[in-house]
Amino acid sequence: MLIWFVLLYWVLSVALGLWAAKRVRNTSDYAVAGRSLPLVMITTMVFATWFGSEAVLGIPATFMSEGFSGIVADPFGAGLCLILVGLFFAIPLYRMRLLTIGDYYKLRYGRIVEVVTSICVVISYLGWVAAQLTALGLVFNVVSDGYLSRETGMFIGAFSILLYTLVGGMWSVAVTDFVQMIIIIIGMVYIAFAVAAQVDGGAAAVIAHASAAGKFNFLPALEPGALLAFIGAGVTLMLGSIPQQDVFQRVASSKNEKVARAGSVLGGSFYILFAFIPIFLAYSASLIDPAMVTKLMDEDTQMILPTLVMQHVGVVAQILFFGALLSAIKSCASATLLAPSVTFAENILRDLFPRKLSDKENLLLMRVVVLNFTALVTAYAWYSMQEGVTIYSMVENAYKITLVACFVPLAFGLYWKRATNIGAITSIVFGLTTWITLELVAPEGMWPPQLAGLLAAIFGMIVGSLVSEADADPLTHHHAKRHGERIEKQQQGSQPVGH
Repeated sequence: MLIWFVLLYWVLSVALGLWAAKRVRNTSDYAVAGRSLPLVMITTMVFATWFGSEAVLGIPATFMSEGFSGIVADPFGAGLCLILVGLFFAIPLYRMRLLTIGDYYKLRYGRIVEVVTSICVVISYLGWVAAQLTALGLVFNVVSDGYLSRETGMFIGAFSILLYTLVGGMWSVAVTDFVQMIIIIIGMVYIAFAVAAQVDGGAAAVIAHASAAGKFNFLPALEPGALLAFIGAGVTLMLGSIPQQDVFQRVASSKNEKVARAGSVLGGSFYILFAFIPIFLAYSASLIDPAMVTKLMDEDTQMILPTLVMQHVGVVAQILFFGALLSAIKSCASATLLAPSVTFAENILRDLFPRKLSDKENLLLMRVVVLNFTALVTAYAWYSMQEGVTIYSMVENAYKITLVACFVPLAFGLYWKRATNIGAITSIVFGLTTWITLELVAPEGMWPPQLAGLLAAIFGMIVGSLVSEADADPLTHHHAKRHGERIEKQQQGSQPVGH
């Protein structure tokens, strides 16, 4: 019964995404849903995109081993990222009316910075999308009782998500995310009550047991190495996720700037709140079935929650749990397939053609890139699965490159008038060089490589901007308004957006 319900839900959700694709008429519809989405849809997209496999499987597994101090990056850093985007980045970026985050770097710093940052953004998505596909393989393996291998489940999941993302772009993502958030909330809340009923003393007993075990200790030991590792883990997602195309797309898809701001803040807040439900579920397993938890802690902690659901709750709870889990994975995977593909097509490939592409040709180019990126990331997910890389590690490591290469030029470009293109290039070079060098020679040293890279990037931006002779020409609100007016005229004439 479980496998048939899962398959039925899967087919219906793919059909919903294909139905939503009828709204796609041009590149603006495909990339940012025509800049027309209301607050409720922006909030659901922000939440559903980030509430992926790492929230349901990766975070609880890490919490079981390390407690709160081990999950500072996600959900705390990730949720704060979305809140920071809403408070400080959503409105100025929305007013520029760009198609991709790469367009910002080109407009502010020039072609070189656009290409380098866009490549870094695309690379960062490999780990994130791979985590979702890996989780799909795990889910299909569990619900089929081993009939489908993890590899087979991963390939099936990748192909089906590709179908509606390839055709419908952001409109398919928006509509499916809206439905899937409802399923996530209902499923997670229901399963929380079902599992709590299995524990003597209910939820209070679970919380008390975790507290007594020291799982709620958030701060690390007061020593330099531990503190730096803690800070490095926190800023990786909190700041490294800000210059991401999927985050920018949700801002740009809003019908106005107030929706862009509020949707990011609400989505981030809901994400932190609901991330505690899978943590509660997984820790409940240690009281319901200690032997199973002990066994899986040595083998694969990511299997604790799925095994608990399969062995200790009824079929209705199982259907709701795996429906919620599949919703979380699908919403995240579809968005993270679309975001880097649009960036690569718009900011790297487009200017390589000898003539200016029409809007129809540019839309075709985006779809071709989506297809090829899906093949690439599926291969990467398969490789990571063979190497035993955890879902949480895939997600956490994904944002290091954007932290050291993309965050500083974005933040300084918006808020420091003296930032120049030379400063941005110096920042990128210093950040990437420092990070890569430390990853090679001292990955476990006292200074986390990504934190050292961030500090080097800040230093490079300041020094490079101050010593360069070029006069900075930042995008003031007046410039942004004029740029927005030009883009609207291009849209009315069916011209590509952002160039």
